[in-house]
Amino acid sequence: MQIRRMNRDDITQVCAIENSTFSHPWSEESFLDAVNAEKDIYLVAEEEGSICGYCGLWGIAGEGQITNVAVSEQYRNKGYAGQLLCCLLQLGKEAGLYDFTLEVRVSNAPAIHLYHKLGFKDAGIRKDFYEKPKEDAIIMWLQDKQ
Repeated sequence: MQIRRMNRDDITQVCAIENSTFSHPWSEESFLDAVNAEKDIYLVAEEEGSICGYCGLWGIAGEGQITNVAVSEQYRNKGYAGQLLCCLLQLGKEAGLYDFTLEVRVSNAPAIHLYHKLGFKDAGIRKDFYEKPKEDAIIMWLQDKQ
């Protein structure tokens, strides 16, 4: 498995994973905008020419807003999400970002466990943040002590 920056040629495969994972998936145009944005970092995990997962963040005022983390169903439980996030956080720090935030469904126990393992702390709840099904989100932060 190789982790690298997402490019426009990856977007069709990324959107297939996005559409099968999220109830409100991003469009191809949204991913293309993110790939082309100077302060954003989007990565893919690739195995034998197939995209098996991806993640990304928006760099805003010294902070990284993690927007997407997904792994194709057949590649789950192999540590790919953790490897992608570790690489994303490292690249974010190298780009001058030191605090990272994300939202996660309160019912997504595997993701919450992974984020806690990476050092993220629960910071609050966004009521009814998700739809289909309607659900609260946990706001999480990882703050570097610089």
